[in-house]
Amino acid sequence: MRMILLFCILCLMTSTGHNQAAGVPGRPGPPGARGEPGPVGPRGPPGMTGPPGPPGPPGPPGPAAFCGRDIFGPIMEDLETLKKSLAKVKLTINYDFVRSVGQKYFVSNKEMGSFSRAVEFCSQQDLELALPQNEEENNILTQVFVESNENAWINVNNKAVGNFEADMKNQHLAFTKWGEGQPDKSIQDTGCTMLSENRVWKVTPECSLNAYIICQI
Repeated sequence: MRMILLFCILCLMTSTGHNQAAGVPGRPGPPGARGEPGPVGPRGPPGMTGPPGPPGPPGPPGPAAFCGRDIFGPIMEDLETLKKSLAKVKLTINYDFVRSVGQKYFVSNKEMGSFSRAVEFCSQQDLELALPQNEEENNILTQVFVESNENAWINVNNKAVGNFEADMKNQHLAFTKWGEGQPDKSIQDTGCTMLSENRVWKVTPECSLNAYIICQI
């Protein structure tokens, strides 16, 4: 019985090749199907900065900027208008006689005095003695008169500048309204200039006479 069993085992071993040498490996089989992706790994450290790239194309033009004049110009104009309005109100309150011609104002309290008093009074008010620069201004000054045969001092004499050719700031007279025979250049000493009721200028050596005091701003 044992012999039979041993014989059967030997036969089985012979049939399965256990008693033979290993054969040559076969060719690799085809790759299998792609498996499911694995989980994302941890983020690695940043790499080195690369070289700068070329400049990009110019962008579209932006909106036009506001000029300071566009923004503040109207405001400044409004402030200037307000300033002039306030100045006119102040003049109206402080003086009995107020007349405007363009940007100029003539003011007076309808007081009378000498030429030196007229210059002094206007200076104390931070104003100047009136001096018309055209026919319209010349005519307006006579509106201060309340009676006939009256005069007003104007800012011309021959003390600082001879021959009555300039005002008291040595500025050439751009406008004159001399009456017949005026200015009287025979007056060698101090002579002062008046605006008469008939709207012409005349020179008098008597600067202490009383005449209307009119200032300008």
